[in-house]
Amino acid sequence: MINETTIREIAEKFLIAGTFHSYSLIQTGHINNTYIVEYNISGKIVPYLLQRINREVFKNADQLMANISSVTSFLRDKIIVQGGDPDRETLFVKPTYTGETYYKDASGDAWRLYNYIDNAYSPNSIENSDMFFSAGLAFGNFQNMLADFPADKLYETIPNFHNTAKRYANLCASVELDAKKRADSVRDEIAFAVNRKDDAFVLVDLIEKGVLPLRVTHNDTKLNNILFDKESNKPICIVDLDTVMPGLSLYDFGDSIRFGANNAAEDEKDVSKVSVNLELYEAFTRGYLTSAGDSLKAEEVAYMPFASKLMTFECGMRFLTDYLDGDVYFGIKYEDHNLVRCRTQFALVADIEKHYDAMLEITRKAYFDICGKTF
Repeated sequence: MINETTIREIAEKFLIAGTFHSYSLIQTGHINNTYIVEYNISGKIVPYLLQRINREVFKNADQLMANISSVTSFLRDKIIVQGGDPDRETLFVKPTYTGETYYKDASGDAWRLYNYIDNAYSPNSIENSDMFFSAGLAFGNFQNMLADFPADKLYETIPNFHNTAKRYANLCASVELDAKKRADSVRDEIAFAVNRKDDAFVLVDLIEKGVLPLRVTHNDTKLNNILFDKESNKPICIVDLDTVMPGLSLYDFGDSIRFGANNAAEDEKDVSKVSVNLELYEAFTRGYLTSAGDSLKAEEVAYMPFASKLMTFECGMRFLTDYLDGDVYFGIKYEDHNLVRCRTQFALVADIEKHYDAMLEITRKAYFDICGKTF
């Protein structure tokens, strides 16, 4: 049972020069259990972020924490050199008294301790294009600061996470197995995916050919994974680093557009409401290129519109696969929830295809305006 005694015992395994004062549970978040623990350090109450890592989702705490620790240490050093505030502009891992990046309790659960960034908030919805520009600026800055980090030194903690060729193969296998006898009812959705089979291989092939470089990727570039300063409303820190792995900058960019530039909700039942918002696409693109453009290859920039389509297609395939498998991965609120999600994603794919030339021109102009380069 998690109570104050347990939290105190766990927290006191970490190297903190003070005495335990109090704790509180953070209700947001669906994967890990998160607490604020406060310590009295020389008469000042200092908060930290204590998390119990979900071992059903993250089965190798050593690799997970090795990735996070190395990336955040790298960011911290960069921020110091640039004259920033390392205690506020990045998370960092507090070690245990034995020098480990996490503590494993008697039941086998892994716990970690981060600095707590106060006077900040993480929004759940995009209020306007200025906010989405700021989101692009934040994730672009994350990519730019890690541009010279050796991505091949990171563990692939979730193998083939954005391997769209593998996602397509998984879908085909689920169609063939048809475990819940649902395939006949979704022939249109299956055909939609089959007709775009070639898309699933494009970025994978470019990696193999060496055209696109492996980089440090966040892999969960939702708006609420950015902390904004409460006073200035400027982005200050990227959080939720559990899926940091080697990948493509295009994965993070494309998933940001999939999530943020859709005029409808992810599970909108009326697909006529689903469309790509070109104003928001431009805002994020300009923000992203402002901070990351000079560190990217021209080929990466050129494929930004395609990545927006591909990450949406991948997500739709995952929802469809899970629907065919019997809804075993994504949580659902009603029987056809994953099918509705799939249809929404596929509708957005189709709309991106209609506006692809416009997205490409927006990207080209932004790249030239900001970086003086073209592709």
